[in-house]
Amino acid sequence: MEPSSSHDGSTLLSAVGVDKRFGALVVLHGVNVEVRRGEILGVVGPNGAGKSTLLDILSGAQAPSEGSVIFGGREVTRSSASARCRMGIGRSHQIPRPFGDMTVLENTLVGAMAGAGLDRRNAGDRSIEVLARFDLLDKANRPAGSLGLLDRKRLELARALASDPSVLLLDEIAAGLTEAETDELVATIAELRAGGMAILWIEHIVRLLTRMAGRMLCLASGRVIAEGAPEAVVSDTAVIEAYLGSAAA
Repeated sequence: MEPSSSHDGSTLLSAVGVDKRFGALVVLHGVNVEVRRGEILGVVGPNGAGKSTLLDILSGAQAPSEGSVIFGGREVTRSSASARCRMGIGRSHQIPRPFGDMTVLENTLVGAMAGAGLDRRNAGDRSIEVLARFDLLDKANRPAGSLGLLDRKRLELARALASDPSVLLLDEIAAGLTEAETDELVATIAELRAGGMAILWIEHIVRLLTRMAGRMLCLASGRVIAEGAPEAVVSDTAVIEAYLGSAAA
């Protein structure tokens, strides 16, 4: 696994010339993305822009129709999602996907054992550590399916972190949360970045990304239409038009 403590700004994970087609439907076209060590890269775009498909391709849930995925200087385009998890690519989903019939602790054990490759004892220690970090330790023996939305989102992050990733892919982690709940998760994400983790964060609440991200890119109709400093991206005419239409732009 690549070390997660570096803040040198070098590229850790990238998509190079990625296309994704489903028959005649082109979801992504010529997409180039770089996620650098110790940064938050924000990704925005209207519904149907291809954002979640990009995360699927980076995490290994889907293969690109064309193009490459590079992680830590190694091509991983045909590596499975489980293999990429073991390499150090963690991922959360927009809709939390816990193993509902398993306990909260068992969910994190899966991440620690299958992702980080820890033995049962060390996986237990790792799981307790991440559950405590997300205020879930008192719920460790509850079925994951019984949790409320905020705790399911906490568990989604805890399970990803149990696998000891060096890059974390977040898909609308703030969706459905109150402002106070969102602030709580944002504080945790800021801690992860401060610890050296690279983060790619898709979010519809654009103000969160302008506040947190060092760089931002906007996808529209499967293409990157703007990339750079958050303030420059959100004020870009093409981005405004993609969200609001040509009259607003």
